[in-house]
Amino acid sequence: MTIGKAGIAALLALLPLAAQAQTRITPEAFLSAVQGKTVMFHDYPTGELVGTEEFLSPTLSVWRMVGRGCVYGQITTPDGQICFLYDDDEDGIPVCWWPFLHEDRLMVRLATFTHSEIQEVRSISEDGLNCPSAPIS
Repeated sequence: MTIGKAGIAALLALLPLAAQAQTRITPEAFLSAVQGKTVMFHDYPTGELVGTEEFLSPTLSVWRMVGRGCVYGQITTPDGQICFLYDDDEDGIPVCWWPFLHEDRLMVRLATFTHSEIQEVRSISEDGLNCPSAPIS
């Protein structure tokens, strides 16, 4: 199941103003739309699959990159960003993104000034990643 017009319409309904060329959305609106679902992220503009993330709760996700195993991440939402601290992050620094809509497409932009990576959500499904149980700690 792709996000489609209904998913975009649901996100737009959460916004106080009509969508413009690029409209930031709150992390809470993004997480509300994807909680309990699995999201495929593709590089923009190349379209290459970056990875798939299952949003287990508003504070826990599991990420799987192409050709790699599952990694669990703690989710936080500081300063209008969605941040992920994954179990395999050696530096202990979360990766943060700004969610936004662009031309009716759901996207995230890396929240750093040194890299301008953008990823597009190409599909949202009910299918899980079939990863091992979430960590207890």
